[in-house]
Amino acid sequence: MAGNRVVARFNNGRLVKGTTSDFFPNRPVFHVETPDGEIVTVSHDDLKAVFFVRDFRGNPGHHKVNRFDPEVPMSGRKIQVEFNDGEVLVGTTQGYQPNRPGFFLIPADQKSNTERCFVISAATRKVAWV
Repeated sequence: MAGNRVVARFNNGRLVKGTTSDFFPNRPVFHVETPDGEIVTVSHDDLKAVFFVRDFRGNPGHHKVNRFDPEVPMSGRKIQVEFNDGEVLVGTTQGYQPNRPGFFLIPADQKSNTERCFVISAATRKVAWV
C-alpha cells in the first residue's frame, strides 16, 4: 500500500506506524500498512491524532518547540491544542470548527518530523486561538 507515511496515536498510548492511502477526515475508519506488511484498521473513535510524518525514525535529538519563528511566514490561524493526556501542540490550521470530528494542524516547529497532524476533537481538553 503506497501512500502517506503516518503515525496513528491512540487514546490509550498505542502507536501504529505505516502508510495509508485511504485516510479521509470525514471517514471514521482508515487502514495503515505497517512496515512488516500488516494491515491495521484504524477507527477515529480510538484515536488521539494522526501524524503525517517525514520519516518513521524522526530525530531523537530534536526537542519539540511549541512556538512560532517570527522570521518564518505561516499560513492559517495560529492555534494551541491541549490533548486529554496533557500533550500540547501549537501550530496553524485552516479548518478548525468545534463541532467537527477533527481538523488539520501544521506544527509551528519547522524542524518537527511531523508535516501535519489530524487532531481528533474528542481527544482534546482545550483548543484556543493564539
